[in-house]
Parts: sequence; C-alpha cells; structure tokens
Amino acid sequence: MSIDTKEEIGQTIAFVVMDRLSLIAFSSVVEPLRLANRLIGREFYRWTTYSLDGNPVVASNGIEINVDKSIKDLVDADITLLCTGLDVERLPLDPALGNRLRRLNATGRTFGAICTGAYLLARYNLLDGRRCTIHWENLRSLREEFPHVEVSSDIYAIDRNCITCAGGMASLDMMLRLIAIQHGAYLAHEIAEVALYQNMRSGESAQRHDIEARTGISNAKILDAIRIMDLHIEDPLSCQQLAMTVSLSPRQLERLFRRHFNCTPGQYYLRLRLETARDLLRRTSRPVLDVALACGFASTSHFTKCYRERFLCTPTEERQSYQWANRQGRSGVGTANPVRLVVK
Repeated sequence: MSIDTKEEIGQTIAFVVMDRLSLIAFSSVVEPLRLANRLIGREFYRWTTYSLDGNPVVASNGIEINVDKSIKDLVDADITLLCTGLDVERLPLDPALGNRLRRLNATGRTFGAICTGAYLLARYNLLDGRRCTIHWENLRSLREEFPHVEVSSDIYAIDRNCITCAGGMASLDMMLRLIAIQHGAYLAHEIAEVALYQNMRSGESAQRHDIEARTGISNAKILDAIRIMDLHIEDPLSCQQLAMTVSLSPRQLERLFRRHFNCTPGQYYLRLRLETARDLLRRTSRPVLDVALACGFASTSHFTKCYRERFLCTPTEERQSYQWANRQGRSGVGTANPVRLVVK
C-alpha cells in the first residue's frame, strides 16, 4: 500500500468527474474529507474537480456539477479518482486523460476509481496485475472483457497505489479507511459518528445481500443450487448434475423449486442465464454470438429464440433499445432544468 501518510504537508485530491456519474458515490468520497478537515482543525485535504473539457457534467440523477478545471490542467495530485456511473462502457477514451493517469502512476502517485470507474482504468491498461473492484452490476462484464484483471466483488480494494471501490456507500467506507491510515482509527470513527454512519465496513465486505436475503428463502438446498447455477452460467449443468451436487434426487429438487418459485430448476436456470445475457448485451460491445456462448447457448438461433420468449425482443433489439435510451439520457431528456451543484 503506497498511501502517503505525511501529517504536516497535507494532501491534494483530484476528482475527474464524468457525465452520468453516481452522485451518492461522489458525495461519499468528498464529505469525509470535509469532515476530516473540520475535526483536524485545518485544511489537510484539498480537492479539485476536473471534467474532460472543463465544462459542467450532469450526474445520473440530473444534477449538474460545476467543475474547477479541465483535465489538461491536471498536472499533479497525491490521489486522482475517476468518478463515473451509468453507461461507463460507452464513454469515449480520452488520450489526454490516459496519458495523465499513466504519468501519475509512473511517479508513484495514488490513482483509482469509484463506482464503475475501474472499467475505464482497465481500458487505459492501468489495472494489469492489480486487484480492483467495481459495482456488482458491472462485475461480470468487466471480468468477461478483461480476463487478465483481478476483479474482486469486495466493496473496495487497495492494491499498492491503486484504489477502487464499488460506489454507493462503499465510497464512504473506502475514504474512512484512507483517513484511518493517515490519521488513525479514532479520527475515522469520529467522522463516521458525525455522518451518523454506525457500521464502518472493511474492504472485504460483500457488496450485495446474500442469496437468502434477496430471495426470502431459507432452504439450504435451494440456496446451494442457485449458487451453483450462478457459478456455471457458461457451462450449465443438467438438472441431474445439479441435484447430485446438492445431494437430492432430480424429483426432490424440482419439487422444491416448484414450491418456492413456481417453476422447474431448468426454467429458473434459463432465466438466470438470460438475465446475465441481457446484462452483457447492455454493458459490453461483444458480438451476440460471444454473449450467447458466455451464457451457455450453443448457437445464436437458440439464444435468440429463448431471449425473445423471455424479454419479447431479440438480443440485437435489446442492445439497440438500450443504446437509444442512453443517448436520450445524455442529450438531456429528463434534465431540461438540472439542479446545479458547485463542489468546493
């Protein structure tokens, strides 16, 4: 871990904000710094906001954020964080930003990302040989597109001079950890108390509730079966294989699924694979055939047939519809009169 711990000098933080960023994640990295300064009694942390061109950006909730500078003015900072949110896979790669990030990394500066920003870092080839994390909705697509990157499902990850977090309230947990490294756990707990945040979490905490909480089901055999299904999306198991792994007969397993989900294990499994496929179609540019194979379908025709039956559209139509909706969002639909936010 190479987080600077110099007490007297203070630290500078650069926030590079992108259109459609998550405001809850962004606020959760800024506010702990403000509270730290207040409790320390001086401006130890100083931050500057940047956008690609120096113009305001609009968060995913429609709030407009004014920034201090453009990235061409980003020369140096102790910590530089990319702040993104929706549709990160289709953000254009900016050569100037990539060059600046690589230069900061080469000089040993700390860099990273919140929410979905790890996707951009991977595209800039800054995550090779490093452990990172990203919001759980983007985990599978990041792993599929960058198999050489070690992608964790933890709420945040610190690997040498690279820090990433999954967004949401995990941003607060990550910043409290960094503050604790630099000033001790007491200050971090003081900040958490002022923020009315009672349960500081370690980086290894899970992003999502466990399957039992999400499904409302406590039957251990069904929960084990669902976990196994999720591990075998690309190479789906037969009902008989699935039943054997949870020490049940196929008939017993089917009876349980019908009782709790009103469907067979095979139908539930297919639905899970199709949900995964929809996620990949929306969040990656991989060909439809690649998505089909990644979700256990042997042919595009079979995949398309199953997809249409489930979602009432073809995989290609799904992707086109999602891209159209995102273009409308970027062009300002629903944000004709955005609330403006100045971060200082």
